[in-house]
Amino acid sequence: MNKPWPYPKLVAHRGGGTLAPENTIAAFKLGQELGYLAAEFDVKLSRDGVAMLLHDSTLERTTSGKGDAAKLDWRDLAALDAGAWHSAPFKDERIPRFDEVARLLQSKKTIAHVEIKPSPGREKETGLHVAALAAELWKGAPVAPLLSSFSFEALSSAQVMAPELPRGWLTKQIGELDWTRLEALDATSVHTNHEYLERALIDRLHELGIRVMAYTVNDVARAKDLFAMGVDGMFTDNLREFAQAFPDAVRPG
Repeated sequence: MNKPWPYPKLVAHRGGGTLAPENTIAAFKLGQELGYLAAEFDVKLSRDGVAMLLHDSTLERTTSGKGDAAKLDWRDLAALDAGAWHSAPFKDERIPRFDEVARLLQSKKTIAHVEIKPSPGREKETGLHVAALAAELWKGAPVAPLLSSFSFEALSSAQVMAPELPRGWLTKQIGELDWTRLEALDATSVHTNHEYLERALIDRLHELGIRVMAYTVNDVARAKDLFAMGVDGMFTDNLREFAQAFPDAVRPG
C-alpha cells in the first residue's frame, strides 16, 4: 500500500542549486523566488551539538574555515563565511542553523527534504538529534519533512526517535542489501543516482509501494525520460531551466 506522497516532482537541490551558495539562507530564498515549493538540504552537528546545514565533513570547499566541522563549536562555525566561495554577491553569507531554515521554509510553505549527513563516528547521535528536532519544528505542519540519509545507522536512529516522520533511503545504486534496508526502515521512498534507473527497477519499487526520487538531474531531456519512466521526483541544481521546462512540477500534485 502506498504511503502518502504530498511532495512536488521537482526539488531544489541544497536550496538554490548552482545559482547560490549551497545550504544557505540565500539559496533557499532564491529557490522560493523561482517558484520551488520543495527544498533539499544537509544537516549535521557541531561539536557542541547544534544542528546546522553543511554537506561536507570538512569546511574548506564551502566556507572560509579549515578542518573538520565536527571539531568546532557552533560559535566558531557561525562566524565563518559560507558564501564568498560561490561568488562576490554572496560574501558574508553564513552557515545556518537547522531551526532557522525550518522557520524560513515554513513561512513560505516550502516542503523540506532533510538529508541527515553525520560526520564520521556521529551517525547515531546525529540521526537521533535531527529527527527529534525535525519532529518538534514541524509539529502540526500540513506536510512533514522527508528524512533521508546514506547512513543506515543514522536513518535507523531517526526511525526510533521519530517513527511518524517519513524516511527515504539514499543509495547510489540499488543493490540486494538495499531491498532489506528499505524494508527495515519502512521507507516511503528510495533516493538514488538517476544514471542507474531503468523502468523495470522503478516498476518493481512501485509494486512494493516505494516512491522513487532521482538525484541530481540537470539535463531537461534526461528529466523528461525519467518522468516518462515513472519517477516520483528528482533533485536538480538547474533551477531556472527546470522551472521553465516543468512549471507544474515545482508544486505538489
